[in-house]
Amino acid sequence: MIEDFIDALRNFSRAKTRTFLSLLGVIIGVASVIVITSMGSSSTKQIQATFGSSGLDLVSVSSGFMRRNRDAVTLQFDEPLRQDLFDNIENVKKVWYKNSANFTVSYGETSVSNNATAIEPGYLEMCGLALDYGEYFSVTDEYLGAQKMILGSEVAAALFPEGNAVGKGVLVVSSSVPFAFRIVGVLKEQTSGMESSTTGIYVPRGFYAKKIKPNPTADTIMVQATDKSYCTAMVTDITNYMTEKSGTEGSVYVMSMQTMIDQMSEITSLLSLLLSGIAAISLLVGGIGIMNIMIVTVTERRQEIGIRKALGASPFVICRQFLVESASITVLGGILGILLGIGISFAVEYVRGQPFSVQLYACLIAFIFSVFVGIFFGFSPARRAAKLDPVEALAG
Repeated sequence: MIEDFIDALRNFSRAKTRTFLSLLGVIIGVASVIVITSMGSSSTKQIQATFGSSGLDLVSVSSGFMRRNRDAVTLQFDEPLRQDLFDNIENVKKVWYKNSANFTVSYGETSVSNNATAIEPGYLEMCGLALDYGEYFSVTDEYLGAQKMILGSEVAAALFPEGNAVGKGVLVVSSSVPFAFRIVGVLKEQTSGMESSTTGIYVPRGFYAKKIKPNPTADTIMVQATDKSYCTAMVTDITNYMTEKSGTEGSVYVMSMQTMIDQMSEITSLLSLLLSGIAAISLLVGGIGIMNIMIVTVTERRQEIGIRKALGASPFVICRQFLVESASITVLGGILGILLGIGISFAVEYVRGQPFSVQLYACLIAFIFSVFVGIFFGFSPARRAAKLDPVEALAG
């Protein structure tokens, strides 16, 4: 076997152009599979990085667009519903209520208008939003309805370009009613799925309940799962429960970041698999080219085959010689294709600013498939060589 491989390398060196053309189809096919799977994996990681690791255990519930019927019940996101979720939905760790209101925040001559989010204490910490400086809201702030505010990094920079926003007083106008607020914290800029660390404006929900809307129902419910793996099932469970409770479909809109990531990753994987299958066709085309070239090689080396048979070489030995030569082409093509695919993947992902990721299983499968192609398409020429009559081969 080793001698056959060495002999194959010598034959390759004698016909460099023919060998290169044989290798080309295999190299392109293997490299294409690796590039496609690598870009798919990188895109998945980019999606995960965009959403961030925090908030993946949260399921968001907001009012939907109900198709009204006679028995439909308008859902109220009130305190009894909070308890109902604990009682009827599995794997619930905590239920967070939040509201939003349009705020115009002014400091000196600078104003910023944006939706402010009224949150419960501990919500920002749970979402993984870290403070650049300052402090979070406390349970006391919630109970007293304190007029305190935490700003996103961009909002803080716009209002306080000199920095040091904590402790400063700002004027807030909501629904034409003015309020005085004190800044207690500024968020660190970071990636987060559910909330913004840059443009967010956050106030205690207790303030919203006391000064904006007494005994408010929530605009949005955030249901925290005991583990992110339960989120997909929880989306279905909450949707079914709310449909049953309201008596109509579409009463709520339920979604989770983890479910969205899983769906997008699944789509990316399916596209990568489809494109890899298309790229693998070039391997088959390369295999046909190898078979044609091996047929020519067998024809050119008829006398060599005749001499070896005359010296006692069995048909099996002759067949093995040409199979090893055919497989050697695809082995070399597979190795070069893997190296080329990794190089192209690195370059493309570097230019696109995506994390570099190569799927080892894709390299292994592409390599094994290329070797199989070489053996499969090389078998017919090798069998033809093994069946040659030594007398006719020497005469030819």
